[in-house]
Amino acid sequence: VQLQASGGGVARAGGSLSLSCRASGGVFAKHVMGWFRQAPGKEREFVATINWSGDNTDYSESVKGRFTISRDNAKMTVYLQMNNLKSEDTAVYYCAAALPPWTIDLVYNSREYSRWGRGTLVTVSS
Repeated sequence: VQLQASGGGVARAGGSLSLSCRASGGVFAKHVMGWFRQAPGKEREFVATINWSGDNTDYSESVKGRFTISRDNAKMTVYLQMNNLKSEDTAVYYCAAALPPWTIDLVYNSREYSRWGRGTLVTVSS
């Protein structure tokens, strides 16, 4: 599966942005999907993950309650709705796809993701 992320841009603190990541090729519905981000001078960090059916999600503590991950398997797309943005959310955001064993519902470790989209830059101004 190939991934194409879009939707980054500039927002004010307290504002919102929505990211999309469209997949092509492969069987999207079989994949656990995740969003990661990398701020300047920092390592890539986990943001959110969603299981294949979309009924199980989890988030990093830093975005919990502000970000929402969702997916539409018919459209082969995963989304990240970002509300109440903070300056520390400024980063390049990456979507990723993983094919874990069927007993694994969510994936948190970037090393377990085999497919990555190009990043999309999110800049939050204070």
